[in-house]
Amino acid sequence: MPVRALNPSIDLCMRILDEQEKAIVRQLIRDPRESDNGVGEATGVNVRTVSRKRDRLEQEGILSYYTNLDLSGDGAKQYNARHLYIIKFKVGITYSQLIQDIRLDSNEQSVFTETIFESHIAEIDGKVALLLFVDGNSDLDIVQRTHEELIPGLLKNHGSDSIESISTIRLLSPIRVMRNYIPIVNMCKGYIRPDWPGEAIYVGK
Repeated sequence: MPVRALNPSIDLCMRILDEQEKAIVRQLIRDPRESDNGVGEATGVNVRTVSRKRDRLEQEGILSYYTNLDLSGDGAKQYNARHLYIIKFKVGITYSQLIQDIRLDSNEQSVFTETIFESHIAEIDGKVALLLFVDGNSDLDIVQRTHEELIPGLLKNHGSDSIESISTIRLLSPIRVMRNYIPIVNMCKGYIRPDWPGEAIYVGK
């Protein structure tokens, strides 16, 4: 049953996973490629129930799958540096406008795909901002790519005077990814270690 927020001014429905769903999701966090049969054997949940609940979680948009191709120095070694760029837009650039411009950008094989590992829309001091995790062969390569390719692309998409300020942070190594993945602690060869306890895999309330 959905749980409503205690504050009556907030109309939110919280989706609580049942115990079988939690067991299924924990196993899929361990191995997203696991078959329904494999999930059933590992969790003790009937395979038909696994299939039905897994399909439902996927259709609800709660359960998604991503493939991480590690091009960093720890993986394929194509990129040896990563910076976080914080790009704050001027007043007048709205969240909706930014979303619309991103959706209209149909150049799928752009420098953004090649260079940006991850990006987010943010709000800083009441203004819309972009957080860009930029990969490169070196610190200098990132600076050149950003100022010669990424920034001109953003100005073209959002307006020649749209950016108010730019700041950057040099990133050394990730600690925690997508809540449960801690590469230096609980991962081996792309998977969570088999001896990592199930209760340490968080799947919500």
